[in-house]
Amino acid sequence: MFALKHLQTAGAAALLVAAYCMPAAAADLATAQLKDRSGKAIGDVDLTQTPGGVLLRVSVKGLAPGEHAFHIHAVGKCEAPFDSAGGHFNPGSHKHGIVAGPGHAGDMPNLHVPQSGDLMVEVLNTAITLEKGKPNSVFDADGSALVIHAKADDYRSDPAGNAGDRIACGVVQEK
Repeated sequence: MFALKHLQTAGAAALLVAAYCMPAAAADLATAQLKDRSGKAIGDVDLTQTPGGVLLRVSVKGLAPGEHAFHIHAVGKCEAPFDSAGGHFNPGSHKHGIVAGPGHAGDMPNLHVPQSGDLMVEVLNTAITLEKGKPNSVFDADGSALVIHAKADDYRSDPAGNAGDRIACGVVQEK
């Protein structure tokens, strides 16, 4: 019994050491710092690869209250007025709008910002991955950016949901 207990303890320790020494799976985590057009940081988004898609944990401060479109854009550049981020991330070449059809991989639900201007919310995007080399990876050749728009996405109008100006942007980077 004594030997069995020590064998179990040694086995558990070996598993922990092996897990610690193994290289982490590529791009399981990512982050984006959101900045407004003046370059002021207004929030962060942490991205986590899950078996069901990518979980985005959004934390913003000082946004105008109301609904704001929230999208993944096709280029990892955020030069004000953020046109540098390109169009919506759309590796499947779908029309825009999660109500109108499959939508772009970068289409996500609107953010509902309370009167305080501060918001913490989690969004699951099942159409993207952090895994490099996949067609729907946000880590393609030119990267990706997260963009918050001035108005709500109508979830129908192609190509961008009639969401208005781009008011905040953050480049997605490996963590």
